[in-house]
Amino acid sequence: MAPVARFRSVVLDCPDPRGLARFYAGIVGGTPEDTDPDWVVLHVPDGPRLAFQRVDGLTPPEWPRADRNAQQFHLDIDAGSTWEQVDRAEKRVLELGARVLDAEDYENKDFRVYADPAGHPFCLCRIEHA
Repeated sequence: MAPVARFRSVVLDCPDPRGLARFYAGIVGGTPEDTDPDWVVLHVPDGPRLAFQRVDGLTPPEWPRADRNAQQFHLDIDAGSTWEQVDRAEKRVLELGARVLDAEDYENKDFRVYADPAGHPFCLCRIEHA
């Protein structure tokens, strides 16, 4: 089937677009286009474009509760193929301002769940190479 359009970006609502763009740039790379304080675009190297728009009074989702501000979506970020690489990535995202949402049973999962500074859930994933 022929596509109707081309994928452009994922947009995250947040109270501080510049700050959240810098947070994700610290994780996935890229340089935020920072010309408008209410709309900042991050061009991720070899990845999708992330955009951040100011929404005052944003109520972040409560992970994993679906009955109160369901998460609606989250970002999966490949952190490496070993737990040591994921551990290093975890240390860095926490330094950048993330907080842990799920600290249970890491060894039986291939991902760890965090919230970004605006409260959006994201996962650091351990990838397996074939």
